[in-house]
Amino acid sequence: MKKMILSLLVLSSVVAHSSELDNLIDTSNAIVDQIDRGIKLVGAAQEYSYTGSGLSDGTLSSTAHISAEQLQAYNNALSGMSNYKAFGDLQTVLEEKAYTELDMMDEAIGVFTEVVVDMIAVQEVAEVAESAASPQEEAEVQTFVENNIEVLTITQEEVDTYNTSMDDIETHANNASAFLAVAGNKEAVEFLEQGIENANTTAEQTNIFYDANAQWVAMGYNTTRNLTAVYLNGQNYGLDLYASEAEVLALGSESEYYLTGPTAQSYDCFMNQTNCVEL
Repeated sequence: MKKMILSLLVLSSVVAHSSELDNLIDTSNAIVDQIDRGIKLVGAAQEYSYTGSGLSDGTLSSTAHISAEQLQAYNNALSGMSNYKAFGDLQTVLEEKAYTELDMMDEAIGVFTEVVVDMIAVQEVAEVAESAASPQEEAEVQTFVENNIEVLTITQEEVDTYNTSMDDIETHANNASAFLAVAGNKEAVEFLEQGIENANTTAEQTNIFYDANAQWVAMGYNTTRNLTAVYLNGQNYGLDLYASEAEVLALGSESEYYLTGPTAQSYDCFMNQTNCVEL
């Protein structure tokens, strides 16, 4: 879904913002140039005809014609300006920031997944150890560990990568969710747009960020030290986004990522696609 939406955003908001105005300038000036030429030719016609002092070659009038292509381009530019926003397109800016965060989250998930696969032999150790119900089976566990000690050992580097990727995933996921929630709330967008207009700047020139401590999406401006913010904890615009730890874990337990992972299946199922149990 994210990639499908991204494919629709062919131009950045800054490019779209400037091209609309540029198109209107170019197409209107093209017609003005033709009218200017026409006025000159009409003036010359009056001067020459009343005095009998000059002739054209009979083809100059066509050089002042306004073509069908010029007319269409100008009218299209007028239509384009109906969606023009002098203070920028805040909703698009928020969505693009969200998509950037989603891309970074996906990268972090890739790192996390790779290191989990590297470390997941620990699950085999746990499963083998838990299944030992007699001294003989305990001895088999000891032999298994002794024979595979290098593969089963987890390094500090792997743990550091795991921990860092977990933090990155949560950070980027929260940022993306916050930006998309605000972008999808008409009243919140209108409130922030008014702040942009009051600061006499554009959406593209503002510093938009999510603050987990303040529980808001805020905007800072180059022209003032002030902030305009929308709370995400239910204080305004119906934006009450914070989920409890239990809710987060419950949703994660139902996700495809979890259900196709090693801990929801078994080590043997995940690594070797054998002894799998239908969930």
